[in-house]
Amino acid sequence: MRILLAEDDSLLGDGLRAGLRQQGFLVDWVRDGPSAERELATDAYDAMVLDLGLPGKDGTAVLATARKSGHATPVLVLTARDAVSERIANLDGGADDYVVKPVDLFELGARLRALVRRAHGQTEELIEMHGVVLKPASREVLYAGQPVQLSGREFDLLHTLMLNAGRVLTRDQLEQHLYSWGQEVESNAIEYHVHHLRKKLSPTLIETVRGIGYTLPRVRKAIA
Repeated sequence: MRILLAEDDSLLGDGLRAGLRQQGFLVDWVRDGPSAERELATDAYDAMVLDLGLPGKDGTAVLATARKSGHATPVLVLTARDAVSERIANLDGGADDYVVKPVDLFELGARLRALVRRAHGQTEELIEMHGVVLKPASREVLYAGQPVQLSGREFDLLHTLMLNAGRVLTRDQLEQHLYSWGQEVESNAIEYHVHHLRKKLSPTLIETVRGIGYTLPRVRKAIA
């Protein structure tokens, strides 16, 4: 999962980024409101962690602009402001969750996974499809009841495809979910990871839609 972190406190931001990365999240970190607004508008994120006290433009205004523009990215507000009226105002203003600092990093990770899960219509933590069981919290995968060892990128690609089952995703869309800032993306990276997923799981699990991208169908086609 790729997360946009908007936090102006350098010490806290560094700790949040490191803690989320240890849980398998890809984290892009911005330190002011205009940067948060720009990144949210121009890149693809699974969720956003938004501090309210950002310089340049506060988090409440960033959130309001994003929602008015139609951006549906799940937003978790992380702030020192603990007044009930403040929480109500931001939740009514488009926030999906609200956490008062300090926050346990594992709780933050769990809340982010829950936000992403709900955003894709998933009601349970486990994702099961075509004999594959994916466990986002522990980053484990089972196929036909047996554990399968995947690389970090392979897991993230499979997770993205399963969350978006039935939808065709282009290579560019997949790259945006699998790579954060500063990470080099080779021209055939997605094809490489798809090849290995097919080899480790099933050759028919992921379908290629020629000229467009890849999809994990909700229902497998019958074999004639």
